Amino acid sequence: MIRVLVVDDSLVFRKILQEALERHPRIRVVGTATNGREAVQKIRVLRPDVTVLDVEMPEMDGLATLEVIKRQHLKTVVIMFSSLTSQGAKTTLEALSRGAVDFVPKPKGTGAFSESVKTIENLLIPKIEALGPSSNGRRPQRMALKKAKGPVKRDPGVKNGSPKRPCTLPPKGRILRPSRIEAVGIGVSTGGPNSLNEVIPRFPANFRLPIFLVQHMPPVFTAQLANRLDQKSKLKVVEAQDNMKVKGGTVYIAPGDFHMEVKRKGKSHVVTLNQNPPENSCRPAVDVLFRSLAETYGGKVVAAVMTGMGQDGLKGAQVLKQKGAIILAQDKETCVVWGMPKFVAESGIADRIVPLGSMTSTILELSGHRF
Repeated sequence: MIRVLVVDDSLVFRKILQEALERHPRIRVVGTATNGREAVQKIRVLRPDVTVLDVEMPEMDGLATLEVIKRQHLKTVVIMFSSLTSQGAKTTLEALSRGAVDFVPKPKGTGAFSESVKTIENLLIPKIEALGPSSNGRRPQRMALKKAKGPVKRDPGVKNGSPKRPCTLPPKGRILRPSRIEAVGIGVSTGGPNSLNEVIPRFPANFRLPIFLVQHMPPVFTAQLANRLDQKSKLKVVEAQDNMKVKGGTVYIAPGDFHMEVKRKGKSHVVTLNQNPPENSCRPAVDVLFRSLAETYGGKVVAAVMTGMGQDGLKGAQVLKQKGAIILAQDKETCVVWGMPKFVAESGIADRIVPLGSMTSTILELSGHRF
């Protein structure tokens, strides 16, 4: 059973959450709290595996609660309930930087009751299952990579960040030609914002290639993510717009609720957006981006699949692999949820399995960047 604590100042919403969650056979709501102060007390006593935490509450709000949880080393995975507004998105990203693992948008206004139930069933419960004690979300364990063959090479690592750790080399006979790479693709989901904070700001200002990034997030949140990363990075980071011309040294983030593709336009390339049906229950979807990169750049791509639930990115990575692209998968130990990269790693198409702290240096190496 996954033990859950529900924290929200609304009595109605606490009841909706409790009733919806307890219909699931593997979830048990062990308690509720009306504010952060009460939540901290109950976390100490009830020791929930997962805490569902509202942002706006009296006495102690969600951000202050996260600070206390972190300071007192309380063991619980926190999922935030966040409003679908610009301020709500900004606060949510701040919550993720303070220790929350993921978030779910909180419906408001007309039809909020039915929308809340749908959100809980379709979004919250799968996240609770993925992050509960039976998953690798809370305490990722070191795992031997069955698919890895041949010698192991130590990655160059980074000066300020995770220590050097081994990356598996591609199988014998696989020749990597860094000088031919023209684009980088990244797909990420649960745990993505914090992971991207470890990856994107480490790219040097003179990195010459465009980076195309799909992070599973709703509208508004992707714009805030782009702004946040842009402030921390030497590269320019933008939320992509339809028909935006592609430039080197720029990170293009797919906007929430839109698939992102890259297409040729004369001698240049442009980003295009569409609202075609979701793939893998996602829009934007990593598969859509990766297929378009394969069509536009062929094998001249380094594609990385990072932490996240599900298997979005696998089929697109397979298409890229057939074209000769270089495929990277984040390792289990550094993932919040080893889902998306797990499918890539276990399919045997990954050229390297890379720890988070070495992801940037590995991309730089394989793309032919001159240090």
